[in-house]
Amino acid sequence: MAFDQNRIFRLDEQSVAVDDFPAEGWILDIGGGGEAVIGQLKTTQVVAIDVLSCELAEAPSGPLKIVMDARELKFLDCTFNTVTAFFSFMFIHPDDHPKVLREIFRVLTPGGQFMLWDVEIQKRLMPERDMLMFCLQVKLPSTVINTGFGTPYTEKCITLHDYILKAKDIGFEWVEQGFAGKTFFCKFRKP
Repeated sequence: MAFDQNRIFRLDEQSVAVDDFPAEGWILDIGGGGEAVIGQLKTTQVVAIDVLSCELAEAPSGPLKIVMDARELKFLDCTFNTVTAFFSFMFIHPDDHPKVLREIFRVLTPGGQFMLWDVEIQKRLMPERDMLMFCLQVKLPSTVINTGFGTPYTEKCITLHDYILKAKDIGFEWVEQGFAGKTFFCKFRKP
């Protein structure tokens, strides 16, 4: 599918390093299809969900792959010690973010961690450019993944600060954050 190049606002290439992290038991990876970055890092420890079966089909083998909507997770309460979302919230409408965060909170065990990597979406400077696209280089301990993402602009700016406020409203404790260009990492904890 070809896009009208005049509709695209391109960010400079972004680069993110994803170090291995401690996690006991299964890891739920929201939007874990496509490049399956968390699945490549933690392999058989990952339960990757995505609403698109084609995204899961193209993901490398290793994780358990399930077609599922993050707005209505089909797991019991307190099932996972770790939940991740690697550049998947940018594809979820901002009005649905609180619902997804509530579901993540519900399926996390007390003391469980939620790790979020994403891009800040700032105010659109050119109204005719309604698509945001960028190349992303992901540095894992054992490999480098070169990929790209594109998403329609929404009417709302979405910043790390917005995610922190929404997560705190749901009951998460903020643990740490970091920026790499226009992208960010944030870790939350369920008390």
